Amino acid sequence: MRRAAFFAAACAGLAALVETVAAASAAGADARRPNILFIAVDDLRPAIGAYGDARAVTPNIDRLAASGSVFLRAYCQQAVCSPSRISLLTGLRPDTTGIYDLETHHRDRVPTELAVLPEYFRAQGYQTVGRGKIFHGKLDDPRAWDSPPSDFSRLGSPYALPENRKPPAGESGRGAKRGPAWEKADVPDETYADGRLAGDAADYLRHRRPADRPFFLAVGFLKPHLPFNAPAKYWELHDPARLPAPFSPAASADAPAWVSQPGWELRANYTGMPADNATPVPEETARLLRHGYYAAVSYVDAQIGKVLDALEETGLADDTVVVLWGDHGFHLGDHGTWCKHTNFEIAVHAPLILRAPGRGEGARVTATVELLDVYPTLVELAGLPAPSHLEGRSLAPFLDDPSRRADRPAFSQYPRGDAGSADRVMGYSVATEKWRYTEWLRLEDGRVAWRELYDLTAGPDAARDLAREPAFAPVVAEHSALLAGAGVKVRELRGRAASVQP
Repeated sequence: MRRAAFFAAACAGLAALVETVAAASAAGADARRPNILFIAVDDLRPAIGAYGDARAVTPNIDRLAASGSVFLRAYCQQAVCSPSRISLLTGLRPDTTGIYDLETHHRDRVPTELAVLPEYFRAQGYQTVGRGKIFHGKLDDPRAWDSPPSDFSRLGSPYALPENRKPPAGESGRGAKRGPAWEKADVPDETYADGRLAGDAADYLRHRRPADRPFFLAVGFLKPHLPFNAPAKYWELHDPARLPAPFSPAASADAPAWVSQPGWELRANYTGMPADNATPVPEETARLLRHGYYAAVSYVDAQIGKVLDALEETGLADDTVVVLWGDHGFHLGDHGTWCKHTNFEIAVHAPLILRAPGRGEGARVTATVELLDVYPTLVELAGLPAPSHLEGRSLAPFLDDPSRRADRPAFSQYPRGDAGSADRVMGYSVATEKWRYTEWLRLEDGRVAWRELYDLTAGPDAARDLAREPAFAPVVAEHSALLAGAGVKVRELRGRAASVQP
């Protein structure tokens, strides 16, 4: 369905939905709907004990997983903050919203009538409270909240040590480097923003939640996003010599440069990093970065634990649906790169844990699912009718039957090339039970510029690109057809300002 036609159909069904919701609310006015605790974690790959990472120290996320359902193969729709978050919060794919960057506000692209996730719950009588990073940066939506998230500028410096709070020597103005890529400081948890966010959320649960209506509390933790800053005690939980080595040293040698990216977020923004994209991050520095990432994960795990403790201590756990998700994965030298911004498995594979009282305790779901599915899932678990515009599907059936096979694959995408460039491509990726297939299409004419195929069950060889090996031609054809069947229409994307660094 073309984008304009899609939105016209969605808006046409809105009036009927409003009438249905009103009727349902009147009929069930006495029935208490579940609260929603919505936990977003920035740049969290599945470096979590519950996901099988033996080096992770994440006891609080693990206990949430033990009491809920772990979706082992959940995927974001684009491996960068804002497009991923907008997709989840609107229930729409990036190609439908037309948002692929960190600057475009969703209200500039989607119809006014469409409700983002917390806005929908607010309209159904929930008190909606946001804390931390839910939408990206300054792209918040005031319509979504009774109490909105704090602006990032109000959360203070990401650094605790005075020497790191100062602008780096010779750096000032737009494009200046921010400081070191990690910090180990002997300070309390609350020195960093996530400690304060956890305290505020716990205080809300204990003292400020409404007595007469359910709540939708969204807490967006900032770590483990760069810089990898955490109190010293979390660094000391990890032996850097025992942390996992990067998965595959580099992308395929014959692949176009835009299949990967040089780790520009790390290189451009933080001191001590090689400015030349062709220069690898030194191994000693890479070990410190990996150590810092795992320390930051353990730090944010402890903050999540404080919020879960408050939920349990107040007796709210039995009446609250909890969802924890990371907005995308993260490279730690994997495929020879850093950060996100790719279609590789490590960049698009994201953690997703869902706890609904009385359903799916200890379940481990291996079916492919998408972050796009969170919106319809929470709506169903709250007993509300689903808005007609949603492109995901509810995951509630997996809570009752975790062995259920996937009813569809998972799709992701990433654009390359600056707006106006004649060499702009969109990489579309599909994950099935065994395979990840990516097709890079030229936006100018829709031609296939490059293909990738990976066997996700191949262990150390899972980074080997099989797309040009004749034996795998049938697999390539099958997965190319899956992408075409998903409605990939490159020609509709021509002219869009997908201004993303290559």
